[in-house]
Amino acid sequence: MKRIVLGARPDLAQKAKDAGFTFHAMYGEPYWDEDTAYAFTLPQVENDIEDPATELHAMCREAAAHIIASEELMERLAIPRAHWDLVADSWHTAQPELYGRFDLIYDGTGPAKMIEYNADTPTALFESASFQWDWLEDMVASGSLPAGSDQFNGIFEALTARFAHLYPKDTNIHFTAVQELIEDYATVETMAYAARAAEMGAHFVDLAQIGVTDAGQFADADSRVIGKLFKLYPWEDLLRDDFADHLATSGCQFIEPAWKATVSNKGLLPVLWRLFEGHPNLLPSFFADEITAGTDAVQRAQDVLSQGTVTKPIFGREGASVTIQRGDQIIEKSTDQDYADHPMIVQAYAEMPNFDGFHPIIGAWIVGQTCVGMGLREDQSRITQNLSRFKPHFIQP
Repeated sequence: MKRIVLGARPDLAQKAKDAGFTFHAMYGEPYWDEDTAYAFTLPQVENDIEDPATELHAMCREAAAHIIASEELMERLAIPRAHWDLVADSWHTAQPELYGRFDLIYDGTGPAKMIEYNADTPTALFESASFQWDWLEDMVASGSLPAGSDQFNGIFEALTARFAHLYPKDTNIHFTAVQELIEDYATVETMAYAARAAEMGAHFVDLAQIGVTDAGQFADADSRVIGKLFKLYPWEDLLRDDFADHLATSGCQFIEPAWKATVSNKGLLPVLWRLFEGHPNLLPSFFADEITAGTDAVQRAQDVLSQGTVTKPIFGREGASVTIQRGDQIIEKSTDQDYADHPMIVQAYAEMPNFDGFHPIIGAWIVGQTCVGMGLREDQSRITQNLSRFKPHFIQP
């Protein structure tokens, strides 16, 4: 794994405009940054990222079953009791999942470490699935990368195949997000393109325009009843929404299903450690009160925890309310404390790789139950945030 200076394409701005990538730069700073790129060997990708991420996903499914069977864990994960049956029924009836993204720490030399699973509403899909592939093709065509260079990126094709596997042709699916949030809209549009490629009917509706009919069904702005809905709206918010009482009786199939509330929650991390303590791709993780109590599992992990901890809320976005510390010394703390009132988990800190002062995180994309691609983001901070830069990658021939 290397960070290589390649230089940006001279027509990058036009390429981004043509692709509808309106947020490739934000607030006067690049978000998409192709001046440098990350290079990997094929064994690094296959053995250290692809296969472990697929295994981690299978472990998360085991954890979901474990959480749903446990009142203690459902309460710890702050899933509203009124909707426990909705979550459990979606699992027991095997309501299908579509996608997710693991965030991994990896430096090219050892097991990748899972820091969280964005299992419900992961973004950066357009950048990962589409724009970085276009970058690779252009770089090979211009001679900036050698012929035979590849990329771990079967994301769009896998999404199309997944839609085709789940639904008959001409199935109508609604897609929703907050339209004015351009990154969210790009993710939803990429997903809708994949559905259309699978010969589905794909209809976008702004989240604020979804209503409830007299019969208790969800409907779009044109009063069309919504039978299947891909929602870029997290379950922790949806279960507390004014419309939450209609979720179970609306007849709507949600993508992602309600059981994803158990694995998109950072309370998943201590559950995984309970089930798979010592797994090479996991970091010791605990609920905050377990740290205070000094449980047996905490004592067994003390050597690792003494090297540093990361405290993070069970609900959170873009690195908000995260604190990295070693003992009483704070190494780094996010300035955004919007989620500071939520229950906390404590995870052992894994030192992040440092490439020219930047710390990369690998996003390993899951479609169905298999890892199918990756994208990277980097920041000078150890806490990946909203404006952390997206970096393309390639596999050396």
